[in-house]
Amino acid sequence: MRLFPVLVALGAGGIAGAALAAGNLAAQNPITVTVELGRPGQHVFVPDRLKFETGKLYKLVLINTSNDPHYFTSDGFSTLIYTRKVQVVQTRDGKQTTLAEFKGTIREIEVYPGHTAEWWFVPVATGRLTDLRCGIMGKDGKSHAALGMVGEIVIE
Repeated sequence: MRLFPVLVALGAGGIAGAALAAGNLAAQNPITVTVELGRPGQHVFVPDRLKFETGKLYKLVLINTSNDPHYFTSDGFSTLIYTRKVQVVQTRDGKQTTLAEFKGTIREIEVYPGHTAEWWFVPVATGRLTDLRCGIMGKDGKSHAALGMVGEIVIE
């Protein structure tokens, strides 16, 4: 029986074990959560409190509707999730096209004005993070975080 050692090896890894508990992640339909990165004249995340559950596949859509570039940064978030991919997408004439795809550990995503990125991930550990921020520096020398672009992420 060759299958038994493979299952034992997979079960031994904490992240793999959590991912397996949710079933076949490739077959899951993602839960879409949309976050606006800024608004014209405002340095905000909308919403500024995000809530996720372990073992579920999410597609976090980051839309920059402002006139400035913005970061979606959380050092702790990347340690509590498995990133399936990050996509840079463009919508023209109602049709969405993927321009680029990134895989691996992601800590920060920068989205330029009028553009969108999608972060596909599965939370694998619980936690409450208060380090969501935009660290871009404004012309006045203040970071967008200092101007109020901060938030909270809760994983249950």
